[in-house]
Amino acid sequence: MELVSKLRQRVAAGDPIRIGIVGCGQMGSGLANAINNIEGMRVAAIADLEVQRGIATYREMGRDAADIRVAEDVAAAEDGIRSGAAVVTPDALAMPQLEGLEAIVEVTGVPDVGARVAHDAIMNRKPVVMMNVETDITIGVYLDRLARKMGTVYTVASGDEPGVCKMLHEQALLMGFEVVALGKGKNNVIDLAATPEACIAEAASKGMNPKMLSAFKDGTKTMVEMAAVSNATGLLPDVPGMHGPRVEVAELVSTFIPQADGGILSRAGCVDYSTGAIAPGVFAIVRSYDARIRKEMKFITHADGPYYLHLRPYHLCDLETPQSVAEAVLLGEVTVAAEQMHAEVVCTAKRDIEAGAKLDGIGGPDWYGKIMTYPEARAARAVPIGIGAGAVAMRPIPRGAVITEQDVSVDESTFVARLRRLQDALYGEATP
Repeated sequence: MELVSKLRQRVAAGDPIRIGIVGCGQMGSGLANAINNIEGMRVAAIADLEVQRGIATYREMGRDAADIRVAEDVAAAEDGIRSGAAVVTPDALAMPQLEGLEAIVEVTGVPDVGARVAHDAIMNRKPVVMMNVETDITIGVYLDRLARKMGTVYTVASGDEPGVCKMLHEQALLMGFEVVALGKGKNNVIDLAATPEACIAEAASKGMNPKMLSAFKDGTKTMVEMAAVSNATGLLPDVPGMHGPRVEVAELVSTFIPQADGGILSRAGCVDYSTGAIAPGVFAIVRSYDARIRKEMKFITHADGPYYLHLRPYHLCDLETPQSVAEAVLLGEVTVAAEQMHAEVVCTAKRDIEAGAKLDGIGGPDWYGKIMTYPEARAARAVPIGIGAGAVAMRPIPRGAVITEQDVSVDESTFVARLRRLQDALYGEATP
């Protein structure tokens, strides 16, 4: 209610929060339409290489064509925002420079773009909300610390699995429970061989980018989401790639518990997922040995314990993201951010890769992402997925092998790689 009250004050003052969206695909356009229905906020600028997507989104929101201004440079974009026009620009890197924007939401899913936009927003002391979790799991620790130093906010958005899992985690701790597992539903079994080419027809039917759909199918997106949960909470993947059993809601509380009590986990405190009919839900398995808490839970939920299921049967993606924007701008609060590198998502070969091959990125035909604990990944010198695009194979890599720094030459010229090396230095790792 405090957020709603503060937004109403902004309405009364004729001063809605002016938001810039970087990336206007499925999620970005959905976010823009959500913001369009919230009093006290407005989409002031959209950045996308395909400016027609931004224009189409504004038209879908009800803006007249005459109100939409395509800006090729910072000055033109600034003039457009001041005049109340609906600004579209092909230049994502112009967005952090715009004084007329109060917050930026990064939605491209491209690690290098996300790194540059987030970094520049922070350096301009502008709150940045990341729907680009791929960037966060690669350099989120560095960006969060930089934002705190600069006196601004860096946060992953509410609405995606990391945000709602973090919410369940905090609620459980504030009720006196121990969190045994945090997890999500995945609505299909992982296909490690998925490629963009094989996803073209299905992607078209769903209005998706084939590469993005491939990243969902090959499991990379699930690994990314749960790595962000791990880094924000300290819970760990129990095994590389997690277990991912096909279990239903009723079985969650007997499955995601330690083996000593009949479950599949080697220990308490894990992240995982199920391919049963759980999606789009997320869940926490919690426990308590306190007699009074168990008495209360028996009365309220009829469960015997000591293990209990806390289930949120949905996450609403872009529809929930405006709450993170409001919290960042109006309260200076973070929804979810990496506290440490507890987990890493590493490149794993989808096919036999020959020496000299230049590797594609997330969702491509060359590799998929696999979650590991950060110490396991560093011990193997595994290549994080955020810097895997553009790497060149130095020797043959067999299908199924984790791709290491000995196997490939990483493109160190990218901005995300440069920031990753700065983050590595925080952990005492030498920069190549």
